[in-house]
Amino acid sequence: MFGLIIFVIIEFSFQFGTNGQITSGGRSRKYLVYVPESYDPASPAPLVISIHGFVQWPAHQQSMTGWNQLADEAGFLVVYPRGTGFPLRWNSRPDPENPGLMEGEIQFFSDLIDHLENTYNIDPRRIYANGMSNGGGMSDLLACELSDRVAAIGGVAGAYLYPREDCHPDRPVPVIAFHGLDDQVVPYWGGSSSRDDQFVFSPVEDWAASWAAENACAMSPSETKVSENITRLDYSDCEENVRVIFYRVQGAGHTWPGGEKLPVWIAGVTNQEISSSALMWEFFKDYSLER
Repeated sequence: MFGLIIFVIIEFSFQFGTNGQITSGGRSRKYLVYVPESYDPASPAPLVISIHGFVQWPAHQQSMTGWNQLADEAGFLVVYPRGTGFPLRWNSRPDPENPGLMEGEIQFFSDLIDHLENTYNIDPRRIYANGMSNGGGMSDLLACELSDRVAAIGGVAGAYLYPREDCHPDRPVPVIAFHGLDDQVVPYWGGSSSRDDQFVFSPVEDWAASWAAENACAMSPSETKVSENITRLDYSDCEENVRVIFYRVQGAGHTWPGGEKLPVWIAGVTNQEISSSALMWEFFKDYSLER
């Protein structure tokens, strides 16, 4: 989240839950990994990469999303990478003054995947990325730049700032996303963030439609009311049978639906009518890369 000073204080008084590190681009990068008890080294397992937001950190992403519980049930591994800077962040868009920052992030995720594949029996066809806010923007960048390694992506309250004209994945990429209509940090209908007016966003439905166009989907999505406050937009008839699914969450703020609640005065309401993590996993498991 942008400008949430209280989270900066919490972050640096909190004992980071990182339990691993690698060297990427000449610098030490950290991560938190969860390996379920059901993991069998003799059997290739899927990997879910879950990426924290701006001013957040790996252990917070872990506790907020509930991915570990799903990993226990389905037998996949989860890694929560750690951003850089103060406060922690992801360089998910081009920076003319620092052109190497974004490329360094892409390299870090590629190096992290390499490291985990060398450490565990990871199925390289079934690697998935998702994230919150700035982390959602990072998962979007990975879909554009690492589509040969990431089978599908998800975003929640995503800060999607990578220019669409620069996004040229090597293949159609399945995408699932969730966004609250009352999000003030990344406004649903576009415009400046309430936390920092240097960040100006396009309407998030336009971002979803851009992925549908990239994947050559039918451009009129079906709309389904899935609960009292949630509508699903489903783009189908895409190339290679991928889908783009977008959940519009009435009354929700800059929060993870079905996840751990954040303070309303900071982030807005957390909808509990669905589990975005569970829906993401149901979506992800239908897709794998051709090898």
